[in-house]
Amino acid sequence: MGDVEIRPPRPEEYAAAGEVTVRAYEADGHLADDVGYDAKLRDVARRAEEAEVLVAVDGAGLVVGTVTIVHPGSEYAEISRPGELEFRMLAVAPSARGRGIGEALLKAVLDRARARGLRRVVLSSGDRMHSAHRLYERLGFARLVERDWRPFPHVNLIAYQLDV
Repeated sequence: MGDVEIRPPRPEEYAAAGEVTVRAYEADGHLADDVGYDAKLRDVARRAEEAEVLVAVDGAGLVVGTVTIVHPGSEYAEISRPGELEFRMLAVAPSARGRGIGEALLKAVLDRARARGLRRVVLSSGDRMHSAHRLYERLGFARLVERDWRPFPHVNLIAYQLDV
């Protein structure tokens, strides 16, 4: 993991960050039922305007992971409330998995919550994103069942929380 830097993306990295996100979601079969979501995942420039985007960049300068941090009431917020930080669209390139990149991105999210004096980090995750759920639970996230929701009849999102 020492060869990976976590930081905000440069504008010239937006397209690569978007492609990493789409490839990660496609590789795990998470775009099959959600027509059009790939365009939202690719649009890192828009997310960077409305939220905080972080990327993981390897020693060769390639974007290998990304996450989007949002605040309650903002355009990209789904379940967060005042005093909470929410993250979305955590993705690691399939070719870079198993190197601790997802964990490093999540730890950066937690660090930002603490630095801002926020008490909790929350997220929604597709009910079939089992490898992501294992990562969240390993880092101490617990289910937040009362905030589970369905944006569309065929999409079931489950919520997690971690007090920081």
